[in-house]
Amino acid sequence: MAKGRAGRRRQETPGHLLQVILTRLTAVRLSGGDLCVVYADWLLVMNRGPIRKMPPSASAVDFFQLFVPDNVLKNMVVQTNLYAKKFQERFGSDGAWVDVTLPEMKAFLGYVISTSTSHCESVLSIWSGGFYSNRSLALVMSQARFEKILKYFHVVAFRSSQTTHGLYKVQPFLDSLQNGFDAAFRPSQTQVLHEPLIDEDPVFIATCTERELRKRKKRKFSLWVRQCSSTGFIVQIYVHLKEGGGPDGLDALKNKPQLHSMVARSLCRTAAGRNYIIFTGPSITSLTLFEEFEKQGIYCCGLLSPRKSDCTGLPPSMLNSPALPPARGQHSIRTKGSMSLICWYNKGHFRFLTNAYSPMQQGVIIKRRSGEIPCPLAVEAFAAHLSYICKYDDKYSKYFISHKPNKTWQQVFWFAISIAINNAYILYKMSEAYHVKRYSRAQFGERLVRELLGLEDTSPSL
Repeated sequence: MAKGRAGRRRQETPGHLLQVILTRLTAVRLSGGDLCVVYADWLLVMNRGPIRKMPPSASAVDFFQLFVPDNVLKNMVVQTNLYAKKFQERFGSDGAWVDVTLPEMKAFLGYVISTSTSHCESVLSIWSGGFYSNRSLALVMSQARFEKILKYFHVVAFRSSQTTHGLYKVQPFLDSLQNGFDAAFRPSQTQVLHEPLIDEDPVFIATCTERELRKRKKRKFSLWVRQCSSTGFIVQIYVHLKEGGGPDGLDALKNKPQLHSMVARSLCRTAAGRNYIIFTGPSITSLTLFEEFEKQGIYCCGLLSPRKSDCTGLPPSMLNSPALPPARGQHSIRTKGSMSLICWYNKGHFRFLTNAYSPMQQGVIIKRRSGEIPCPLAVEAFAAHLSYICKYDDKYSKYFISHKPNKTWQQVFWFAISIAINNAYILYKMSEAYHVKRYSRAQFGERLVRELLGLEDTSPSL
């Protein structure tokens, strides 16, 4: 530092701190680093992020139980025992059955959750003595007892006379989970609506025989989320059930804008009046939806596709590509009120619809080989936020529970549990507990399993 500047220090105003943190976030994002730790500084200024301060001694199960507390687990115990009783009244007594207890229910969850880090499709491999066996876990509960609990496990034992929803067996749990998300975390201003990576068999599909593949049934539901684009925290879940087979089922609705608009409205029903900026894919992006959201104080930036999007009300001249492509980085803009339709060229035409960014603000896309490519700020923002979500999905989808039940409600339940664990890990990384023991995502999952099973090992698993 030059002598003339020695001892001089810029005043640490909130505005200056905000600018410093923004610079740090941009640098980390461009380098491909993990934003959670740096983003914690931003949250101190913006009053976003974890609502409850967890102590440095907080364990993995403490973070998990922010979303799945004991009262929820106790209800699972009650409902499972009720279902077992009713099942035996109808089909005959089961002499090997004894009512499940709360510690057993926690252990049961722990066993199934273990497949998210061991990446073993069958939970029973724990007791097999083979490659995926785990003697320390197997000693907590016998395989026979686990299979009995698995047979009778229920979140809602009986259908109410007024219930018509196909997810009635898991909806109370989803509602409770949503309340936990709302109570634990304030998302950033920028969020993304999308379908997370939950392929039917991401790990084992290549090892299946043709006969096994024929036996596998496709999922009968689709899962969408509203996700904080700065941390990856999933703010809200929406499950859409396939209503029937044939051409009118879920697959036929995959690209129908009316379905995706309904999904978007459901995911944003609690976002009104908060000035959120929502990024959307082509199937959700539409002028009608964005104008509807704007009246609610929700602003949007979406990728537009003439083939997949609802283009009603948009000028046809902006939807057709010219015969001669423009220079790379060139763009054209049409505006109407606060809404802008941007057509930007970068080895192809990319169209964006937004009311969240001024069309006059300029940005830049940085490519390793091509360098800086000029673009409107809306394009830069969309690329940055979607890029982080894609990296998050690539990293954290590996830790979805591998257990594959046949029943749809159970598939939804275990996917929801997987999301809860990922959210718990994000809160852990943003807490003081992370600075005490810096668990990786895999170590956090292994630690959670051991704590649910009541094992006292306090060191991270290797």
